Amino acid sequence: MSKIIISDTSCLIVLSKTGQLDLLHQLFGSVVTVPEVAEEFGENLPDWIEIVAVKDTYKHQILETQVDKGEAGAMALAMETENSLLIIDDYKARKLAHTLNISYTGTIGIIILAKQKGIIDSVKPILAKIKETNFRISAELELQALIKANEVI
Repeated sequence: MSKIIISDTSCLIVLSKTGQLDLLHQLFGSVVTVPEVAEEFGENLPDWIEIVAVKDTYKHQILETQVDKGEAGAMALAMETENSLLIIDDYKARKLAHTLNISYTGTIGIIILAKQKGIIDSVKPILAKIKETNFRISAELELQALIKANEVI
């Protein structure tokens, strides 16, 4: 059984802004998100991204007291979906996901995976494009990504 990939908004936005949204499709075939994330994204999502509402709205509301609506929805969906992987970037949300034993990665992790799977040749040009957006990436995270992608000279 393959993992169900659930995305928060930031990954969709940054990959879209850098022309790399299709990486998710190439890596996973399909991705799931929640209506709140689709609304935050602000554009029509590709047909390979399925929008699924959270069943446990109470859990969603509780999570919303700690993170934003989209993150809360994506986390609640990950909690009710067996064998899921949540793509989430916000530091506070990642800490909460860790506490709740939700399996997660971030946008940079997705880019590294694309390199490891041979979908892209290098993470460097994508990281450069990301730095041109409002997506914050620290020098330390960039270095870690380059090391994991075997692109440090």
